[in-house]
Amino acid sequence: MKVLETRLPGLLVVEPQVFGDSRGYFYESYNESKFHKAGIDCRFVQSNVSRSARGVLRGLHYQWPNPQGKLVSVLEGEVFDVAVDIRRGSPTFGQWAGVMLTADNHRHLWIPEGFAHGFCVLSEYATFTYQCTALYDAGADAGIRWNDADIGIDWPISDPQLSVKDTRVPLLSDIPHDRLPVFAA
Repeated sequence: MKVLETRLPGLLVVEPQVFGDSRGYFYESYNESKFHKAGIDCRFVQSNVSRSARGVLRGLHYQWPNPQGKLVSVLEGEVFDVAVDIRRGSPTFGQWAGVMLTADNHRHLWIPEGFAHGFCVLSEYATFTYQCTALYDAGADAGIRWNDADIGIDWPISDPQLSVKDTRVPLLSDIPHDRLPVFAA
């Protein structure tokens, strides 16, 4: 397993070691000991799978209070995956990083607590999986507008299919400070 840093501290790309031959392939998608050694100290309590069509954009989502860390990857297709640092007081507050996650590259993205998360589908369909460090909490469910100009995400699509919920979320600057996580150095 190889762990690559992004421009946002704590947001990591995980490249598992893939063993393949003419029959197919095998890789460990998670190994607690290896993740801990790589500095990803987490315990997963919920796993989710979603399937979306080309042009769908989901996000930017987060939970506060009761934040979730997420380990995300793609089982089928291709997505552009994004995380935004929304921790008050963080030196990278409001900054984003994006990575291509595909069924072929087997990459995972570790998104620590305190980041908003979203992705858009670039293939005909994508099956997306994520393991979470906290259970889904409807009362803590929150979001940020996908095209917030102050964040300036360079999405590879211009007219995405959005849920009604994702069209109604605020800009980052409009979110009260008590509805955002706090940076802990």
